[in-house]
Amino acid sequence: MNGPAAVVLFTSDLRVHDHPPLRAATTGGRDVVPLFVRDPAVDRAGFAAPNRLAFLADCLADLDRALRGRGGRLVLRDGDTVAEVCAVVREAGADEVHMAAGCSAFARVREERLRRALEAERCRLHVHDGVITAVPPGDLAPQGSDHFAVFTPYFRRWVAEPLRAPLAAPRAVRVPSAVRSAEPPSRSAVPGVSRGLAAGGETEGRKRLGSWLARHADAYEERHDDLAGDATSRLSPHLHFGTVSAVEAVHRARGRGGPGAEAFVRQLCWRDFHHQVLAARPRAATDDYRPRHDRWRRGPGAEADLAAWREGRTGYPLVDAAMRQLAHEGWMHNRGRLVAASFLTKTLYVDWRAGARHFLDLLVDGDLANNQLNWQWVAGTGTDTRPNRVLNPVRQGRRYDPEGAYVRRWVPELAGLGAPEVHEPWRLTGPDRAALDYPEPVIGLADGLARFRAAREGLLAPEE
Repeated sequence: MNGPAAVVLFTSDLRVHDHPPLRAATTGGRDVVPLFVRDPAVDRAGFAAPNRLAFLADCLADLDRALRGRGGRLVLRDGDTVAEVCAVVREAGADEVHMAAGCSAFARVREERLRRALEAERCRLHVHDGVITAVPPGDLAPQGSDHFAVFTPYFRRWVAEPLRAPLAAPRAVRVPSAVRSAEPPSRSAVPGVSRGLAAGGETEGRKRLGSWLARHADAYEERHDDLAGDATSRLSPHLHFGTVSAVEAVHRARGRGGPGAEAFVRQLCWRDFHHQVLAARPRAATDDYRPRHDRWRRGPGAEADLAAWREGRTGYPLVDAAMRQLAHEGWMHNRGRLVAASFLTKTLYVDWRAGARHFLDLLVDGDLANNQLNWQWVAGTGTDTRPNRVLNPVRQGRRYDPEGAYVRRWVPELAGLGAPEVHEPWRLTGPDRAALDYPEPVIGLADGLARFRAAREGLLAPEE
């Protein structure tokens, strides 16, 4: 053993490639304890959900395999993160703990508690920036403010910011044999998992990144909104769990070049943008970032509409298709997310927090920064510079699912309809309409738009 050991606390960075804390800890050949703590506080905070727990089990198993291939292993503990880290520090005789910096209020409190506790153990805490995001949340700010509130000026600064080079995975990881570990979780033991949930883990994430860049990146600019074509990268779960490095993804996309890769990099910038907003304004996870003085609908009617939306039974095929994809896969196409969120918040005028909570219950990629702030963007309470825009689900369907293939895939009741009827089944009459086992619209689009305009004090709400 070369001096005291070090502990690497994994959180949302479940990989061995391009992992600054792991590389820093293994420098010099010292013993290292790669540690992941399953903390009940995560459950109580509402961060855990069946789909994410199942995906997490895949990620932890894959991380353990990667470490064992380098002579090490993953140490799992159950309990309070601070208490378990301190216990491992004592067991391993460690004098350093390395971890990635978080941006949520929960992560910040955890880091501060850990720092204070480790001081009592005479152990140093090293918090590494640029692990969860490509650019650390606090690195870019306009004059006179602690964060960018509008995406475009942030993007201009972000693309000019030099990124660190991706780090290779360590060749060897040596773990003290005396440090005990709990039993690893199993996906099969998690109840309530969506049947179509994708596999997790760094191996799967890196394979997906490489394959998508090679096969689909060039057409991404033209096809990223193609609902039926499903041409997006589907990397969001891997970015959320950190099985793919945002820094490496940006470098590899830029290395490929072209408009498609540039459009993909812009999406990665959106992710960083939301993280820097949440880091500066943690309360945006629950409170309106820009209040519009909404008087959201409540009561039995609103609850019934919310239930129909959750179940994919609103009578609007594109909305229902998106919600059913979410239920089946624990994932939803981004265009579907925009349309479904607009329909709930602006056509049904139901509080965005109710929709965000449902998404967090099911989305495998659900995190506070992207989920909550995307919902606020659509609801008009966030960073959108056009807060009163309304997405018309029929027009959106005609534009982004012109042949109706996406709708027919997820709403089999409409499988026999062609375009354009598949997006407006209520226009059918007589026996054709009676034969459809599909609900009538919960509200007319014109009625919903008028109600929204009135609620937003008569402001013109552009309909798209």
